[in-house]
Amino acid sequence: MKSRFFKAALAVVSACTLMACTPEKENNAAQDAAKTAAPATEAAQQTKDENMNKLTLAAEWDKVFPKSDKVEHSKVTFKNHFGIELAADMFVPKDTSLKVNGKFPAIAVSGPFGAVKEQSSGLYAQQMAERGFLTIAFDPSFTGESGGEPRYMNSPDINTEDFMASVDFLSTRDNVDPERIGIIGICGWGGMAINAAGIDTRVKATVASTMYDMSRVTANGYFDSANNADARNEARKALMAQRTKDFKNGMYDLAGGVIDPLPDDAPYFVKDYYAYYKTPRGYHKRSLNSNKGWAASAGTSLMNTKLLAYADEIRNPVLIIHGEKAHSRYFGEGAFEKMTGKKANVPAKLDATKNWSKTVGNKELLVIPGASHVDLYDNLEKIPFEKLNEFFKTNLK
Repeated sequence: MKSRFFKAALAVVSACTLMACTPEKENNAAQDAAKTAAPATEAAQQTKDENMNKLTLAAEWDKVFPKSDKVEHSKVTFKNHFGIELAADMFVPKDTSLKVNGKFPAIAVSGPFGAVKEQSSGLYAQQMAERGFLTIAFDPSFTGESGGEPRYMNSPDINTEDFMASVDFLSTRDNVDPERIGIIGICGWGGMAINAAGIDTRVKATVASTMYDMSRVTANGYFDSANNADARNEARKALMAQRTKDFKNGMYDLAGGVIDPLPDDAPYFVKDYYAYYKTPRGYHKRSLNSNKGWAASAGTSLMNTKLLAYADEIRNPVLIIHGEKAHSRYFGEGAFEKMTGKKANVPAKLDATKNWSKTVGNKELLVIPGASHVDLYDNLEKIPFEKLNEFFKTNLK
């Protein structure tokens, strides 16, 4: 555990806790938290108790946002191509006049990385349903109310498939027009959404909001600070040591969610994560980020995969949204540059009275003045829902 990247890899660069770019004091605290977060007996019992062959879905409204009276809400389930059953909240507009030829346009939503559908993705889904779209917010495989064992794992392949499975589900509903389906990925699921758009031609429009490229940050460290073969080799050694330990113990250690207690000198973005995941504002009992985090060895496949490899071949529209002050903005700029071949060139200082955007073909990068990464989780004054509404209505005709 000598390098910051080593520690970030051991924590699966998970939950956007940013251990890799925090001072040494926070790194040590985070590692101590990870060691104490999942005692062997508790982790083993957790795996035993969460037999997800038969999903148990909460009957009560347990979201971190209020229920809208403009939409009908229900729980739905569907399987992906790996046979994992996914759980989702479905939101259907009550105003049936918004249908075209008896059908709604539809949007599937997921993210942030390590969150659950009762948090940001559900908020986005409900907001878009109020605007006339049939929406679902789903828990990715191995997390939340969805199936998949062992728990708290992630995979760029399986999680991309999760988005595609959501399109399978929406495409076969009687009240959805299969030619008018879009997706929204938030935070780490922004990269997954772009990856899904790169393979699934049924996705007619894609939004990546406050996105992370999880393969880039896992392989290169935050801000590409460990983008070299030696650092990656150390990270691989750490992951393989963890895999050996997990196999020997017959269980998977958890890496710890958002650091708690929060150090006084934590960077602003770590404080932002804490303010969302660890307070009543966004805390949820099933959220990895709010509790004990991903499995410590869950980043194995992300180390060896490039999510955006074919992003430049996406022919349908993509909108990338970031906050001006988001530490993660470089991921969105990188994705935009990959898709268009053009530099983003965001001005050093934006006009506080209006959003900044750059469009190349049908790809757009939109930057929200003054907004942080977490602002685009739930800040209704910062999330440009009317822009999303315009984007999807224009492209889901």
